[in-house]
Amino acid sequence: MISSSGKVGFVSLGCPKALVDSEQILTRLTGDGYRTVERYEDADVVVVNTCGFIDAAVAESIETIEEALGSNGRVIVTGCLGADAARLKERFPQLLAVSGPQATDAVVNAVHDHAPIEVPLVNPEALMGPAGVKLTPPHYAYLKISEGCNHTCSFCIIPSMRGKLRSRTIDDVLAEAERLAAAGVQEVMVIAQDTSAYGVDLRYREVDFHGRRLGSDLQTLCRELGQVIPWVRLHYVYPYPHVDGLLPLMAEGLVLPYLDIPLQHADPAILRAMRRPAAVENTLRRLASWRQVCPELTVRSTFIVGFPGETDAAFERLLDFLEEAQLDRVGCFTYSNVAGARSRSLADQVEESVKLDRQEQLMEVQARISEEKLARKVGQRLEVIVDEVSGSRAMARSHADAPEIDGLVHVAGAGGVEPGERVWVRITGSDAHDLRAEYLGTAVKLD
Repeated sequence: MISSSGKVGFVSLGCPKALVDSEQILTRLTGDGYRTVERYEDADVVVVNTCGFIDAAVAESIETIEEALGSNGRVIVTGCLGADAARLKERFPQLLAVSGPQATDAVVNAVHDHAPIEVPLVNPEALMGPAGVKLTPPHYAYLKISEGCNHTCSFCIIPSMRGKLRSRTIDDVLAEAERLAAAGVQEVMVIAQDTSAYGVDLRYREVDFHGRRLGSDLQTLCRELGQVIPWVRLHYVYPYPHVDGLLPLMAEGLVLPYLDIPLQHADPAILRAMRRPAAVENTLRRLASWRQVCPELTVRSTFIVGFPGETDAAFERLLDFLEEAQLDRVGCFTYSNVAGARSRSLADQVEESVKLDRQEQLMEVQARISEEKLARKVGQRLEVIVDEVSGSRAMARSHADAPEIDGLVHVAGAGGVEPGERVWVRITGSDAHDLRAEYLGTAVKLD
């Protein structure tokens, strides 16, 4: 059957790494002449890019598949949940095709097979900028520098779904950054499952880029990115010793003074059970040394409470760590007993009510720390990037705020400012999460 419309419904679930996968699929499909539509009922086929990391994400993915099948009936599934294709097809035998993560070719081929078009009814170039289809606002983007992970964390099944570490060469990453810059992107979030491990699998291979030999290592990559994109933000950075080399780049302004470090816990016994680095003292010393080099550094982290064997004393050690580390931003998850994870078989599982109580306690401690740290910013002049504008007010983010996971800067007197602009503001107030500010002028004028 030849499709008369070339319309595709698309749902992207999960983390920013999955979002990048979705962007790549949509860029290919748009280039082939397909159009995306919002309603399942209007599509010739629906693609669902799933997440399978924790139980809640699996439940959301299953619910989305059921909804798409009920509304349309012609569904292609990809992503982490699709890594176990046999199990998914057994549950949903009517699925047209199933593939795992990073399966752009398989998804595109499945769409062509089940909703073929002879003559594209759209002009692909009119729908895509130099960087292809982006699912983020025009002024920021996620830049994925590697796939997979070499860690063996007992609570995580990502390596079984996404495989071992596979880094992109530095010329490939920088070429994408240049396309993003040409499309008007002002900020990139550098992401990977383990950003710090970038290039290890390549043995930091040197390649030619614009007539220069560049090594595929994180420090070189960050230095080069800082000359292409105004704001470069680093996520999922493990605190390896070589990360120390990034702090001078932050102090110089080439990279934002921001590190997202997934520490997960602070009790040595729990960290060992998680198969994570257990030298908390080293982490504290490293944080102190980083702040000496770059006093403006913002550190965000995530923690898991309720891991098997987490006693009251172990949880108290985690709270003590928060008090000593004085992290700027913190996310907290309750332990999820994910199928396939080694931690599922551990003894001393923690009751769900205890997990939720500890999550609440931890976030109360962090809210107080955050409120105290943000209050010290009142009166400062900060550069922010504008995300939204409503009348004379704008919602913006500072160097310390990644989109969707951190705080906001609510700016008054910003009439005429456009999303994506970088402007200067004066901080006038704060709470536990956000800042209030008055508009001073564009970054260009004040610089």
